[in-house]
Amino acid sequence: MMRAMGLRTTAELAEVDDPAWPTLSRMLGRAGVDVLPAPPWAPEVLYRLQVTTRSTLGSLALHTGGVLVDEGWLRLLGGGGEGLLDLATANGLGDPTEQSAAPSWLVVAVDVLGGTFALNGGGLPGPLGDVHYFTTDSLTWFDLGFGQAAFTEWAVSGGTDEFYAGLRWPGWERDLAELTPAEGLSVYPPLWSDESLGIAAATRTPTPLAELAAWQLELGERMAAIQNVDEDPVSY
Repeated sequence: MMRAMGLRTTAELAEVDDPAWPTLSRMLGRAGVDVLPAPPWAPEVLYRLQVTTRSTLGSLALHTGGVLVDEGWLRLLGGGGEGLLDLATANGLGDPTEQSAAPSWLVVAVDVLGGTFALNGGGLPGPLGDVHYFTTDSLTWFDLGFGQAAFTEWAVSGGTDEFYAGLRWPGWERDLAELTPAEGLSVYPPLWSDESLGIAAATRTPTPLAELAAWQLELGERMAAIQNVDEDPVSY
């Protein structure tokens, strides 16, 4: 997100030369990809983001309600709908002002287990604009090494098969078919805990996805804070 040039209207953000949507829409036409229809409020989401439709992010916000990949295992955020949060709401973005600051990281996708994908805006290690993943088995961030456009292509082109191979259980497709776009699966014992015997042996319970992802991010912050305190040298 960039706001240094001042606020732009929805029309200025949407009506651009060389928009990303024509290429993106062809990409999203692949098997196993379900594009949710853009809601009436999609232009407002674009305005709150203050990005143009020349970007993948802006095109997803304006032209889709979100994108479901691999039976809904991964949900790319867009304009929102069917209970799936839109990009602006998921990141706590209200109406922008001249004084608004871009977030230190921007959530762009969430998986069924509550794992979060976010663009680095300076609050995560590594290059600006890289997509990072917050894992559900270690509650830590790691850099995927590419930006939003490459991430989207990777996600809809089969990249998730290998990425999630160790987190899928027999019959996962059937279980996901019973969920709405707003639901994820809470796993017990948690995958990051010492008690975990793996996801196949765990209890998996439908849970509001936004709450699941937020809870895991909060827990990760708490655990990191405790670790930092433990590692601080003691002064006498």
